[in-house]
Amino acid sequence: MSKERLLLLFVKNPVAGKVKTRLARTAGNDRALHIYKQLVHLTEKSAKQVDSARQVWYSNFIDQNDLFEGNLFEKRLQEGVDLGERMQNAFSKSFEEGYRNIVIIGSDCPDLHSSIIEQAFDELNSSDVVIGPSADGGYYLLGMNTFIPEIFKGIKWSSPEVLSRTKEKLNRSGYSFHELKVLNDIDTEEDLNESKLRNA
Repeated sequence: MSKERLLLLFVKNPVAGKVKTRLARTAGNDRALHIYKQLVHLTEKSAKQVDSARQVWYSNFIDQNDLFEGNLFEKRLQEGVDLGERMQNAFSKSFEEGYRNIVIIGSDCPDLHSSIIEQAFDELNSSDVVIGPSADGGYYLLGMNTFIPEIFKGIKWSSPEVLSRTKEKLNRSGYSFHELKVLNDIDTEEDLNESKLRNA
């Protein structure tokens, strides 16, 4: 397979009480786990339609028997003390392995279709970075064609400042970036009620 494009999926191992904790505060651990599994399924479905190499990176352990088929997804383990360090390490290893255009996504966004991911890869032909902004001030997608470790440092993750701080760092360093359309992550019950998974 060509090493031109690589899609990284960051997922949490599905354990009640460990996923969608903000949603669980009002919906309960079991409901939050169910919704998370639905989100992962949607993400897997979109990802396998993308024309790229694919890796799924697990939070705690590599699951060889889940819905991610081994012939479609290489399986890796996240490393780092926080989300920023984990993403930085994943990008670093991927660039070291020779991939040129790398996009990372999470599993919180039910409206992230393969066409948007394909667009992200296309934008990396003319921009250093591509960002998929989420309505809560974070991002659902990040892509790079050059390794920029500083955008993962000094940011309070899971806060409304993630996107703005990332763009500040890019502007300060002189990197070009393109923003995709804004999508909604599911983090709270309000997010869920406004999504297509509200009746799931």
